[in-house]
Amino acid sequence: MLIGYARVSTTDQNLSLQKDALNNAGCDQIFTDTASGAATERPGLEKALSHLRPGDILVVWRLDRLGRSLPHLIETIKGLDERGIGFRSVTEAIDTTTSGGKLIFHIFGALAEFERDIIRERTQAGLQAARARGRKGGPRFKLTQSQVTQLRKLAKDKSNSIQDLCQLFKISRPTLWRYINERT
Repeated sequence: MLIGYARVSTTDQNLSLQKDALNNAGCDQIFTDTASGAATERPGLEKALSHLRPGDILVVWRLDRLGRSLPHLIETIKGLDERGIGFRSVTEAIDTTTSGGKLIFHIFGALAEFERDIIRERTQAGLQAARARGRKGGPRFKLTQSQVTQLRKLAKDKSNSIQDLCQLFKISRPTLWRYINERT
């Protein structure tokens, strides 16, 4: 069974083009969403995914309609493959039920993994360069020891509100409580 999925980002956009393409591709049922690609909650996609059974094929108009990013797209299609479900993109002519489509998709996967590795290597190189210049990661201490002592005295006086103390010392509530509860 061919199950279609169509998505537009805003209510100003129209699903007609995608629905027509999915109907022409032979989809038996089409699920839709009006949500940003970055949105984590897409009920139409969740329904489509739960409706699919082994041997079915999920069909989209374009790859970007399914995934928020290349890694997310690969993860989604890998999950389909593990369940015995195929994937087809009408515009890009990718069909994971064919050997050529699987090859193309594995190339995409390899490129995404390469991209992640490059980002990881750049991050590590940047951290090492910063350490070589004497920089350390982690939170910076915002208050001196005398300021912490003053903060604790003011916090004991119940006439001072937590909000006022945060504004006075230019710190957040969690930071304030960390200083108050910290053992010296």
